[in-house]
Amino acid sequence: MKQRAMAIRVKLLGCSRLILLFLFRGLFLEAYAGKVCYSVPEETEKGFFVGNISKDLELEPRELAERGARIISRGRTQLFALNPQSGSLVTVGRIDREELCAQSARCLVSFNILVEDKMKLFPVEVEIIDINDNTPEFQLEEVEFKMNEITTPGTRIPLPFGQDLDVDMNSLQSYELSSNPHFSLYVQQGPDGSQQPEMVLQSPLDREKEAVHHLLLTAFDGGNPVRSGTLRIRVQVVDANDNPPAFTQAQYHTSVPENVSLGTPLVTVKATDPDEGANGEVTYSFHNIDHKVAQIFHLDSYTGEISNKTPLDFEEYMIYPMEIQAQDGAGLMARTKVLIKVLDINDNAPEVTITSVTTALPENFPPGAIIALISVHDQDSGDNGHTTCSIPENLPFKLEKLDDSYYRLVTERTMDRELTSRYNITVTATDQGIPTLSTETHISLEVTDINDNAPVFLQDSYSTYIPENNPRGASIFSVTAHDADSNENAIITYSLAEDTIQGVPLSSYVSINSDTGVLYALRSFDYERFRDLKLKVMARDSGDPPLSSNVSLGIFVLDQNDNAPEILYPALPTDGSTGVEVAPRSAEPGYLVTKVVAVDRDSGQNAWLSYRLLKASEPGLFAVGLHTGEVRTARALLDRDALKQSLVVAVQDHGQPPLSATVTLTVAVADSIPDVLADLGSIKPSTDPDNSSLTLYLVVAVATVSCIFLAFVIVLLALRLRRWHRSRIQTAGVLAGLPASQFVGVDGVRAFLQTYSHEVSLTADSRKSHVIFPQPNYADTLISQESCEKSEPLLISQDLLEMKGDPKQLQVSLFLSLNIMKNNYASVVIIKL
Repeated sequence: MKQRAMAIRVKLLGCSRLILLFLFRGLFLEAYAGKVCYSVPEETEKGFFVGNISKDLELEPRELAERGARIISRGRTQLFALNPQSGSLVTVGRIDREELCAQSARCLVSFNILVEDKMKLFPVEVEIIDINDNTPEFQLEEVEFKMNEITTPGTRIPLPFGQDLDVDMNSLQSYELSSNPHFSLYVQQGPDGSQQPEMVLQSPLDREKEAVHHLLLTAFDGGNPVRSGTLRIRVQVVDANDNPPAFTQAQYHTSVPENVSLGTPLVTVKATDPDEGANGEVTYSFHNIDHKVAQIFHLDSYTGEISNKTPLDFEEYMIYPMEIQAQDGAGLMARTKVLIKVLDINDNAPEVTITSVTTALPENFPPGAIIALISVHDQDSGDNGHTTCSIPENLPFKLEKLDDSYYRLVTERTMDRELTSRYNITVTATDQGIPTLSTETHISLEVTDINDNAPVFLQDSYSTYIPENNPRGASIFSVTAHDADSNENAIITYSLAEDTIQGVPLSSYVSINSDTGVLYALRSFDYERFRDLKLKVMARDSGDPPLSSNVSLGIFVLDQNDNAPEILYPALPTDGSTGVEVAPRSAEPGYLVTKVVAVDRDSGQNAWLSYRLLKASEPGLFAVGLHTGEVRTARALLDRDALKQSLVVAVQDHGQPPLSATVTLTVAVADSIPDVLADLGSIKPSTDPDNSSLTLYLVVAVATVSCIFLAFVIVLLALRLRRWHRSRIQTAGVLAGLPASQFVGVDGVRAFLQTYSHEVSLTADSRKSHVIFPQPNYADTLISQESCEKSEPLLISQDLLEMKGDPKQLQVSLFLSLNIMKNNYASVVIIKL
């Protein structure tokens, strides 16, 4: 404290007592009306301590910077600053009280301290204490008065006021008039407390003795040290003039708008003097007028017209007071007061100051978040100075009024960055003047993203097709998901849901690029193993926490022609024998010899089969059905036709390229089984006498079986025809569309009886022969070879009697097993129906 007092004492050149008083007042903190108040003397150096603001705000010095404490003021240069190290309020530079507050009784500087993190304002008021740094001055350096020599003693002559810009004790306190036998000084207290010096005539004047009197008026202030100013007074004694000028009004009033043009006559004062000649000529002049006012107005000394030289400003002066003096040629004077009232017009637009602003806000921030603190001020008065603040209605924000000057911009609802990522908020301040004036300022707010949107696929489900036998690593399909978020929240990673296909993990079949969503085949697909894959693709973003969604994808395997036709009938014997089909020599053209049955494991067009005769030992004798595979005689058989006919039948699919398979058929041409056997014997004569005996036995057995079979068939047909005749009336029309030559209806069952197929298998090396004869040929039905391998006694199956009541099925089997053992030679004859 002592060092600070010493510094102030050096600055103010010895004014120690007054400065110490100001210093203690500046260090004393008082709180009233919710404000923090300090005082500081004017003309202090930069960085002068004003008060411990951190203590008064209950904050530590370091918290001032951490919490973003700063000073906000309106409409003037910043006079104070916060010292973050000490937490004190200091001056920014030299403060001139007279420049700030002129001669106001108290000079108060008000501002607010904003704590950013709390968005709280603390009002502060600092009183600027006056020091004696101004000398009393007079408007004129010399003033001249003319007094008639007949002026009676006691006459008072008003003298010009002295002006001191300081206040209180430092302002003008007293006047002193130099010694003169004719004049004395009288100081009169004005109604406003001001001192009005007057010069009083003490004794009669005598122009003949002294025509001019020189006086000196000195004005003193109450400072320490005392300062003073002087005015030279020249009194000229003239001849008698017994009528002073007189104004028509004791006081003149006028009201003018502040936007009046320069040079506009505002008011005219008028004084008259009944004297003649020079004693009646009146001139006008300003008397005891403020220096600034004198620079604004012009007074015509001859007409008394007052006009403005500079623009009027209601915000600076609401009323301009002035005193006008009228003096005639002999020196008699009269004074009047003129009050020019300035009418406010709406010439100042509101001033908008953004005190604190937030530039970015998360989209999930709850309503009520503070975006900015806005200060609005209008220098006009009345309705012209009343302001309202507004923002557009279509924004998720609102303005909350704190007091007459401050507003708070807050969020009204939760924002969605995906709808609007940036807001340009226009804040409009409008006054209530006519016409209204407004000011706009703009606040830009960026809405930062949070991870509130899961990835979305373009479709609810996807499907794609891939041909089988695809190469490994081939690209199958590509899925794409979009995330409405931004930055990391929109980075999507793709994966496949865990699953198995036929017990094998899905990951061994298909993989997906986690960045692009492209699916790749890890192995070659086989349409014959599985025809489609069902999997789920998952898209996950990189937010925290991550969000995900999935979509189903169906991969359909397209068939390729990779399987050749497979011939089911006639099947190649497994014991090395050769199958033989029998065709009687009496067969007519179109006789069904046999039927080639084949399948193709492919599908669609790749499985459509066509049959053709590739090679024949007797061209033109047999024909093959293109789509049925039926081998029929193309012409009648002739005696010259060879017994053994060899046919090569090709089966081909319709794929691209087409695949095919071939089968070789052996057809024996004979009218009866003995002929077949005889011809077969002639094909390969046996030199073994045992074989001749075996053949004889075989012929006898076959003939016996044939006779039994024919008798059985005749009896069976007679029974069936009888039953069929009874039910014909009931079932008339059911089988009307079927050709009678091909089918015979037995209780509604179709029995194919027209043709028979004969199969004779002969082998010499194995010493074993198989003869199957005769055998009904059912259309599109293959007889299992298992029956050919059975060896049972001759019997009639009991199923025959049971099937009599079943009109849908007719199956009669007759087995005759004949085993002849001679010289290790076995022969079996099996007859099936």
